[in-house]
Amino acid sequence: MQLLEDRIARDGVVKSGNVLKVDSFLNHQIDIDLLDALGAEWARLFQDKPITKILTIEASGIGIACMAALHFDVPVVFAKKTQSLNLDGEMLCTKIDSFTHKKTFDVIVAKRFISPDDHILIIDDFLANGCALRGLIELVGQAGAVVEGLGVAVEKGFQGGGDDLRARGYRVESLAIIESMDAESGAICFRTA
Repeated sequence: MQLLEDRIARDGVVKSGNVLKVDSFLNHQIDIDLLDALGAEWARLFQDKPITKILTIEASGIGIACMAALHFDVPVVFAKKTQSLNLDGEMLCTKIDSFTHKKTFDVIVAKRFISPDDHILIIDDFLANGCALRGLIELVGQAGAVVEGLGVAVEKGFQGGGDDLRARGYRVESLAIIESMDAESGAICFRTA
C-alpha cells in the first residue's frame, strides 16, 4: 500500500536491533486518517470472507483493529497481556514472546467473546518473527473458531514470520513489507509486488 510505505519512508525511524519506530503515526501518536485507509484496504482484501469479529492484541493493535472493524461492521476483541479483577469466567490462554519488549506475556481472552461460530480476522501493527500472530491463532483454535486471515500493517519480511505463516497455509495481507533496513543510514527498502 503506497500510502503506508510513503509514510514509513517519510516518518519512520530505523533503530539498531531491527527496530522500526513508527510512533509518530501508527502506535503512539495515531494518524486516524491513515488507520481508516488501512481498515478500508483490509476490508477490500478480505471482502470474500465472512468476517464476524476482529481479534488483536493490546496495546498497539487496538487502534488499527477498531478502524478495520468499522469497515467490516463487526466487533473487536483484544487479547490482554495481564490478568485483571474485571476478567471472569473461562479464559482462552497462551504465551507470546514479544520481539519489541524482549519478554514473554501470558495472553488471555474471555472465552465468551470468541465462539465456534466466529470467523476471525486477526489484525496487528507489526509482523516480525510471527510469535504474536501464532499466539492469537492458537487462541482462536482453542475457541473452535475459524481464522479467515491475518491483516498486518508493517511486515519485516527479512525476519521470516510472514513467510512461516504463509507456509502454514494462512492468508497474510501485509500492507507494507520491508525487505531490509539499515540503522546507520536510515534506509528502508520495501518489497515490490
